[in-house]
Amino acid sequence: MTVWDEAKISGTLNFPALVRERMQAPDANFIRSDDGRLFTYGDYWSLSGRIANALAAQSVGAGDRVAVQVSKSVEALAIFLACARLGAIFLPLNTAYTATEVEYFVNDAEPSLIICEPEKLEALSKSARAVLPLDARDGESLVELVQSQPHTFADARTGWDDAIALLYTSGTTGKSKGALLTHGNLASNALTLAEAWGFGPPDVLIHALPIYHTHGLFTATNTVLLSGGSLLFRRKFDVDEMITLFPHATSLMGVPTFYTRLLCHEGLTRESVKHMRLFISGSAPLSAETHRAFEEKTGHAILERFGMTETNMNTSNPYRGKRRAGTVGLPLPGVEVRVSDSMTGALLSPGDIGMIEVRGPNVFKGYWRNPEKTAEGFRPDGFFITGDLGSFDGEGYLTISGRGKDLVITGGLNVYPKEIEMEIDQFPQVLESAVIGVPHPDLGEGVTAIVVLKTGYSTPDEPGIIAGLQRRLAKFKVPKRIIAVPELPRNAMGKVQKSLLRQTYAGLYKS
Repeated sequence: MTVWDEAKISGTLNFPALVRERMQAPDANFIRSDDGRLFTYGDYWSLSGRIANALAAQSVGAGDRVAVQVSKSVEALAIFLACARLGAIFLPLNTAYTATEVEYFVNDAEPSLIICEPEKLEALSKSARAVLPLDARDGESLVELVQSQPHTFADARTGWDDAIALLYTSGTTGKSKGALLTHGNLASNALTLAEAWGFGPPDVLIHALPIYHTHGLFTATNTVLLSGGSLLFRRKFDVDEMITLFPHATSLMGVPTFYTRLLCHEGLTRESVKHMRLFISGSAPLSAETHRAFEEKTGHAILERFGMTETNMNTSNPYRGKRRAGTVGLPLPGVEVRVSDSMTGALLSPGDIGMIEVRGPNVFKGYWRNPEKTAEGFRPDGFFITGDLGSFDGEGYLTISGRGKDLVITGGLNVYPKEIEMEIDQFPQVLESAVIGVPHPDLGEGVTAIVVLKTGYSTPDEPGIIAGLQRRLAKFKVPKRIIAVPELPRNAMGKVQKSLLRQTYAGLYKS
């Protein structure tokens, strides 16, 4: 029986009820923020109650969507729990989105309220029914309304299958789709991760991730919240500050960029991280080279895992056991993961690359107001088709080969970019790489490598890299060209936007 099964049979109704049951003593520390404020568990629960009352006073009710586009703060984080207690659906939006971009989400989700920064109030008021600044020197704001509200709140009697959040996919290949997540999705994943990663009351997690994305909003926060630990809450990642925080923390959740920047810092030593017990990476692929270099320098093997907006976390390298560089580990307890033929749906054997499919209590309810896309996304037996390609090895470790849309078909043969990128990244002059397929008059698509060079190299040794790859790869997999760029285009969570690269180099092989 999994920890999630135990929670369900205990009679707990929903996510806020679970938080209340597992909450540490009211005076136990929960969040210490970089503005000097300390919130105990009791403070945080009371703050969420005040916000829930303030939202109710703004006519927000059960099932209503509350869109939030504000800078990272404890209050912004507490809005999520307040919405959950109210029975409303929390809709976080990237702070970088313009008013024009936000208009798409507003038209699609139809939130009853948008909470924003004061400077965006006028622009967003044109596209929404009600807009309220989080804080403001002049005029009404949510922070001001909260001050006069009682801290007690009668939580809505929602259930595990009721919606709790609406998160839009990154939209790197088209219009974003809204993934509708339930109380059960978030609760099951947080409980599973807390147990799998060994989190408990002694833990202090450095939280330097944004909270408009599932990684920082749910994985980091809820895992600690439901295990009794505390957060060192930082508005952004600062590599110098990280070095000073390590002696006061036990864990860090980050994206690969965190670790590549830390590796370049002279303060990262075995001594500086001796108090840390766990470094976790996700949201984008961690290179095997970064994994090896970090372990060599610190003695810590980074724990890489695999998740997505629609499913939260699916697999993880083990906390106790071998963490394999280049893999995302084993299926989490209670989560089923399989690899199938993309065309036929037939299950594939270990070593064969195919479509990764997932089934479990962590998998979302469906796409918001989009039954066609929801139906397309699921197999008849309930497995969600992730869109990611990968393979299992003989011991059950999963390796991600890339997105299905990133598959390169050259001369009728399939090339999986991740395999080529892992080889290219081993060349001493290469910092990182992205392999794409570019229209080719003879082959259909030409395998093309875009690389970022390490400091000290101005141009790539294109003939040398190609010759080296020819000794290690089948001829059809070897890139036709090696092109150097200052940096790879990435989205907010550090994922390389290969669609932009394909657009940029679409005419590379035209005669």
